[in-house]
Amino acid sequence: MACSFDAFDHGVLMGILAERIDDNRFLRIVRELLNAGYLEEWKFNKTLSGTPQGGVVSPILANIYLDRLDKFVEQALIPMYNRGDRRKDNRAYQALHTRIKYWEKKGDWEKVKDLDKQFRSMPSKVAQDPDFRRLRFIRYADDFLLGFYGPKTEADAIKQQLTDFLETQLKLKLSEAKTLVTHARQDVAKFLGYEVTILDSDTSRDSKGNRNINGQVGLKVPESVVKAKRKPYERNGKPMHRPELLCNEPLSIVAQYQAEYRGVVEYYRMAYNLHKMNHLRYVMEVSLLRTLAQKYKCSCTRVARKLKTTIKDGDTCRVALQVKVEREGKKPLLAQWGGISLAYNVRAKTLDDQPPQVWNRRSELVERLLADTCELCGSTENVEVHHIRKLADLRKKGQKELPKWARFMTARRRKTLVACRDCHEDTHYSASRKKATG
Repeated sequence: MACSFDAFDHGVLMGILAERIDDNRFLRIVRELLNAGYLEEWKFNKTLSGTPQGGVVSPILANIYLDRLDKFVEQALIPMYNRGDRRKDNRAYQALHTRIKYWEKKGDWEKVKDLDKQFRSMPSKVAQDPDFRRLRFIRYADDFLLGFYGPKTEADAIKQQLTDFLETQLKLKLSEAKTLVTHARQDVAKFLGYEVTILDSDTSRDSKGNRNINGQVGLKVPESVVKAKRKPYERNGKPMHRPELLCNEPLSIVAQYQAEYRGVVEYYRMAYNLHKMNHLRYVMEVSLLRTLAQKYKCSCTRVARKLKTTIKDGDTCRVALQVKVEREGKKPLLAQWGGISLAYNVRAKTLDDQPPQVWNRRSELVERLLADTCELCGSTENVEVHHIRKLADLRKKGQKELPKWARFMTARRRKTLVACRDCHEDTHYSASRKKATG
C-alpha cells in the first residue's frame, strides 16, 4: 500500500509541527517553504499541497506527517488483529506420522514410502486457524507494506480502516494502482523495487530432512528490473559499446562499469533469485569489451586477453578483467570488472575491492589521481583539476588573446587541466572577468 508525497495537506502538517514546536518564527519559515511554489516551463505555479521535492527537508517532513499512520497501525490495528500464540497442530498430520511409525515397525517399506510422500505434502499446522492472526507493518518514506495472516475478508477490512483513517485524519488518498490486497503464496507484492512473496516448496529440505522454507517471506528480483538495467548497454536487443565513455581512460571506464553493476547487485543482495543478474552481467561485460575495443582500436578478443586476470574470493578463484596504472613511488591504480558473487547471501559485506571513486563524467579518474604536479607552474602542493564543458567555450567572439591556461588546453585539445590551487583560482578569475567584459 502506498500514498504520494504531493498529497500532504499543509494545514495538517503545520498542526502536527505546532504540537511539539513553540517557535512561531521557525513555523513561519516552514509555512513559507511549503507555499513557495515552483517553476514549470518558466511559468509560476502555486503549491497548495505537498512538500518541496529534492530538498533534504522533504523526507523529514514526510516522516513527521506519516508518524500518525505508524502510531495508528501499531496502537489500533495490530492489537485488534493479533491473537493467539501459535497455530494449532494438524491432527491429520500427526495421525499420518503415527501410521508411518507403525508400518516402519512392521517392516512394510513400500507402504512407508507411499505414506511418506503424502506426509511430506501435508501442512503440519492448521492452515485456517480461527484463533490465530498476525499483522506486521513496515514503512519506508511514503511506501508501506502490511503482512497479514488471516482471511481475505479481514484483510479488506484492514484496508478500509486504513483508507478511512488516512482520509479523515491525514487528508491523504491511497494510490489505487499500488494499494492491493495480494495472496502472497499465489502472487507477489511489490515493495521498494523487490517482489515480496511467501515461499512454498515441499522439496527443499534441511540436513534432517525437514521442510525448511515453507511459510517464510522471500524477496525476488523483478524481471522488469533486469530488462530495464540492460537497456543502457543494448541496442536492438544486442550488447553495444557506449560512445559517451570513449573519451575516458580505460581505468575510468572499467571502474564505472564495475560500480554500476555492483550497485544493482548489492541492492538486490537479499533476493533469493539473484542469479537472474547473470544475464545483466553478460550484457555489461560484452558492452565493456566493445567499449574498450573501440578505445584501443582492436578486437574484443584481444582486449579480453590483455586484461584477463584471476582473483581470489575466499577459496574460489574468479576470472576478471583488470586495468593497472603504474605510479612512481606509489601503489599502482587498479580497476577490475567481475569477481562479484551472485550467491544468495543476505549479510552485507565490506566493499573493499573497489577502485577509487569516479567523481563524474566530466572529470577523468586517472588525471585526478595522477595529479601530482601543476601543469602551469610546476607546483606539487594543493593540486586540483580544472575542467570545462567544451573547448569552444575557451574562445569568445572579439577576444584578441587567450590566457596561458586556455592556450595550454587548446593546444592539447583537452577539457581538463591539472593545476595548483593558485593557478586554478586564476583560471576562474580570468574566465569570470572575460565573461563580464564580453
